[in-house]
Amino acid sequence: MTGRIAIFGYGPVGRATAGRLLAEGREVIVAQRRAPPDLPKGAAFAPCDALDGETVVKTLRESEQFVVAIGFPYVGAVWRDAWPRAIANFVAACKATGARMVFIDNLYMYGPQTAPLVETMPLADYGWKPAARSGTTRIWMDAAAAGEARAAALRAPDFYGPGVGQSYLGDTSIGKLARGKPAVFVGSPDVLHDYAYVPDIARAATTLLAAPDSAFGQAWHIPHAPTRTTRDILRIAAEALGVKLRISAMPAWMLGPSAMFSPFLRELTEMRFQWDRPYHVDASRFASAFWSDATPFETGVRETALAFRAALKTKR
Repeated sequence: MTGRIAIFGYGPVGRATAGRLLAEGREVIVAQRRAPPDLPKGAAFAPCDALDGETVVKTLRESEQFVVAIGFPYVGAVWRDAWPRAIANFVAACKATGARMVFIDNLYMYGPQTAPLVETMPLADYGWKPAARSGTTRIWMDAAAAGEARAAALRAPDFYGPGVGQSYLGDTSIGKLARGKPAVFVGSPDVLHDYAYVPDIARAATTLLAAPDSAFGQAWHIPHAPTRTTRDILRIAAEALGVKLRISAMPAWMLGPSAMFSPFLRELTEMRFQWDRPYHVDASRFASAFWSDATPFETGVRETALAFRAALKTKR
């Protein structure tokens, strides 16, 4: 792996990926609308709006590869408009500059399933957000199939980790436990569910950046710890914090009635299929090609819980 690498978006995944690359001595430029206050030493910054194709191309003029780790507000109407536009801009930049793209993606494009999720499942035109991700996927995959862009996607289940607030294992659950309060959870905490640890996502991103072109033009599922129930995972957090595990759960079937009073719950309603059945993600293809030793929950959840507690002490 040589040349400069651009990272679009400096949320938890972008930050972790930048950290790994800098530790490897790579030249990194972080691109987003505003400079992050915690930009690490050695990293450059470029102001860029993913919805402005001209600035995306300008940012990538001197980069050989880039990672897309951006996000948009969790609103179906926003996703339907913004995600296809953004990915179309990144694909156009691939064509204009020859840079390779690693897209940090989720698993919404499969829609409701009962079998373990695999990369070859058909794209679903279900709901607002899953359909938006399916449309986005078609854009980069069509360009890759036509030889117009070297692009690959890393698809991860719900992620967690130190500093990750907007997550099912974030502020409202492990963060609540760190404050001595019951964890709040939408759905059943007793249903088996896969989660990915942010440092593992960053590791997978740097793995693809170092991979040959034959690894591109396709999607990969990111390795994760063996499947557990959310209750089991939160129990690890409670033990690390030395508190009693208490969970305030809202069953998935209540999303419909509750959505009448909450815009956020209204957005979750179409995604309840993630929580009303076991949610398994098959990452065996990536494991066979690269590595499979994902961080165990006993390590990742403990680090996450202690990070939440340390953040509370800093605020005092």
